[in-house]
Amino acid sequence: MPTDRIRDHVGQGAPTVAAHRTRRRLRADQARQLADLLRRQLLSGCFPSGTLPHESVLAADYRASRNAVRQALDLLRAEGLVERLPGVGTVVVAEKYPHGLDRLMGLAETLHEHGRVTNEVRTVGPVPAPGPVAERLRVPPGADVLYIERLRLLNGLPLSLDLTYLPLDIGSSLLGCDLENTDVFRLLEDVTGQRLGHAEITLEAVSADAHSAAVLQAPRGAAVLMLERLTHLADGRPVDLEFIRFRGDRITMSGLLRRCR
Repeated sequence: MPTDRIRDHVGQGAPTVAAHRTRRRLRADQARQLADLLRRQLLSGCFPSGTLPHESVLAADYRASRNAVRQALDLLRAEGLVERLPGVGTVVVAEKYPHGLDRLMGLAETLHEHGRVTNEVRTVGPVPAPGPVAERLRVPPGADVLYIERLRLLNGLPLSLDLTYLPLDIGSSLLGCDLENTDVFRLLEDVTGQRLGHAEITLEAVSADAHSAAVLQAPRGAAVLMLERLTHLADGRPVDLEFIRFRGDRITMSGLLRRCR
């Protein structure tokens, strides 16, 4: 909003407290908008040298003030995506990996172009099914299900903490399998002789509890992406209920949506 319009809004004469607050709000809005644009640019590899253009260049390219550019870079720095190096400028220091939501794939299949996914199997064995788990997997209340807890790493860096429940008649066949180096999806198709069909998903941001934060090597209370996924075989049987906590600073979710008519 131009300065003269601000003055028209708050009154003529010397700048008022309201006008000052309005200018600060407008600059903060502009900084947030610019941070959103730059975040997409740097995550898409648009700065192959790893260094962002000078603040004056960014200001000219995005028609923003230098103050707004500085605030936008501060926001990205707080997210751990960029850092300011003396004599160098603002450099990209973190990378987020794309996780598609429009195809049913395991993590290793999804991220194979970005490195090697390995699994630290923290817990595996039969447990009585909690009520909501039994209902969703369509097993009798209290029946045993196979529970697997895995820390999933990409190139050695913690990426997600996966809590998985499987019907025991299928899950027991996975006990002798290589859970450290193989996606559960692939193993399920191997042991059942069926293709996976579809999955119901819910995605939300939650705060990392002490246990999750410690395992993921993330600050306690940091925001993590929680993906709840119930996967079915091609014949419709639900076989895999997962609660996956992703480090929000290392993953980005994307998909292709088409409008229904």
